[in-house]
Amino acid sequence: MKKRGERPIKGLLFFFAFLALIILSLIFIFLVREALPIFWVVSPFDFLAGVEWAPASFTDPSYGILPLISGTLLVVLTATLIAVPIGIACAIYLAEVADSRLKELLKPLLEILAGIPSVVYGFIALVFLSGIVHNVFNTTYRLNALNGGLILALMILPTIITISEDAIDSVPRDYREASLAMGATKWETIRRITLPASKSGITVGVMLGLGRAVGETMAVMMATGNSPVITFDILRSIQTMTATIAIEMGEVVLGSPHYHALFAVGLILFLITFAINLVADVAVNRLGVKRR
Repeated sequence: MKKRGERPIKGLLFFFAFLALIILSLIFIFLVREALPIFWVVSPFDFLAGVEWAPASFTDPSYGILPLISGTLLVVLTATLIAVPIGIACAIYLAEVADSRLKELLKPLLEILAGIPSVVYGFIALVFLSGIVHNVFNTTYRLNALNGGLILALMILPTIITISEDAIDSVPRDYREASLAMGATKWETIRRITLPASKSGITVGVMLGLGRAVGETMAVMMATGNSPVITFDILRSIQTMTATIAIEMGEVVLGSPHYHALFAVGLILFLITFAINLVADVAVNRLGVKRR
């Protein structure tokens, strides 16, 4: 009787899992179908390696997305380098150091940060954070990659902290007690026992934060200046792939090369996100996470 009762539930779960795969496949097919016509105008190599993005030019339109890729990577790497150390440190504090009352106060605040709309973060970066960055670094461009990276780091911190804290907290208490019984200090136990035991969960948190950073649109669009140039200077204005789609899709002519080029940008974003998830899954498996 118990097995009979479980069969409908298993069937329902299988249906929803299969439905998710179907929807994902349809999205991919739609993106490919809408993106392919641009490669009749420009070769895939020129599209990916072109150094100029000017699809709206009447005389000589250019469809090189390398400036958009470099801008996306610059702001995402800046955000990741800022958010990962701070996020893991906060997770260690919440899981191992903070008392229960402080923990109960801080965790709801993290949830509030995670629930704030991205346009609000973008407005903060546009009005408030950009002025601080300008005054501190005396920048030529008030809206730049550093400004976008800082606000993006703030946005992905709740994801990294929450998942990493859960991973650290799930390490069996016996591990800590055995380490302390052998004469290790609390910080030695955290560094040599707790963190290695929770590295799979921390990796998942970092990769999910990275995935959100790559796909973020409104905040980076409002914070980075939207200048499609190839640069490694975080104090210059840049333009990301997501911001390009958001800015230009509303004004593009349906069926034009510019229209299909934007879908090709979306396809590249889809593949980048898929690659991040794939790398995260491989990394978690190699780190020894247990499947249940």
